Amino acid sequence: MSRFLVGLTGGLASGKSTVAQWFREAGFLVVDADQVVAGLYAPGEPGAQLVESLFGSTALTADGAVDRVAVAKRVFADPEARRRLELAIHPLVRSHFRQIAENADGVIVYEATLLVESGHHETFDLVVTIEAPEDRRLEWAVARGMDQASAQARLTAQGEGATRRAGSDRVIANDGTLADLHQAIDQLIDELKQHAAD
Repeated sequence: MSRFLVGLTGGLASGKSTVAQWFREAGFLVVDADQVVAGLYAPGEPGAQLVESLFGSTALTADGAVDRVAVAKRVFADPEARRRLELAIHPLVRSHFRQIAENADGVIVYEATLLVESGHHETFDLVVTIEAPEDRRLEWAVARGMDQASAQARLTAQGEGATRRAGSDRVIANDGTLADLHQAIDQLIDELKQHAAD
């Protein structure tokens, strides 16, 4: 079986994590960039060291882990701080994914919000974007436990998605029912299994 790399992206609360779970259930290896970052942000890890060098010790908790809430508040209010953080962290996350992908075959999915914006999309065989209307995304983010102001700040920072869509091979609209989305993803899963088998 050959290796087929899929980049899965979409803005905050677009439905990409739901799609990622369906990919897992289909038997695909899914790597979540947020989980990779969480590991890098643990005490003593390279991500924590980078964040401290960028923002000082106040960006860390007492045990040396990155204070993700404090850092998020800072970077979503300051575009330059966000840019510096992304430039520092993205190469570490890419390297981690590359190590995983090199030791696997079949369909390997990388779930990342800023896949296209970071320029990482060009290394994938297929880039899939899940898109949903902003008002629904805001509603879903709040329903997941994010306060409205934070959710709106993230949506604003991520922009309206033109760059993401332009850098994608497939754009799947999540503007209907969950069943509608599932049907579209089931069709894609069948295609991906065929690609991996070829």
